[in-house]
Amino acid sequence: MTFNLNTIIDIAIAALVLWLLYLQFGPVRGLRTLPAREFNRALAEAPKEALLLDVREAGEFRRGAIPKAVNIPLSALGRRLGEIPKDRSVYLYCQSGVRSKRAARLLKRKGYSRIAHLKGGISAWNGEQAR
Repeated sequence: MTFNLNTIIDIAIAALVLWLLYLQFGPVRGLRTLPAREFNRALAEAPKEALLLDVREAGEFRRGAIPKAVNIPLSALGRRLGEIPKDRSVYLYCQSGVRSKRAARLLKRKGYSRIAHLKGGISAWNGEQAR
């Protein structure tokens, strides 16, 4: 079997795209992904200093959020890391779970170790919401 240069380039591009998709959407080592019931229980049992972080944009946050959540949008998270102490447990959520997973990946790279996120985001949440 012989490959021409175009076939090799196509295979390399496909492999790169797959690798980038895996990095973006694949598992985050050390991240606890909790369904709504477990997330709610973990919040109730968490130490008082634990941080509940909503990484949705401000407009989404204003439409309804989990009580006591702090809003730091994913788009601003890199600039606002100083507001998130590394010695606290951090509970993340967004609308569907995608942005909170991306936020977890960023926090892990920056040295945060106690991170959990709400599987399915606030869309899966069945608890109280503050408005």
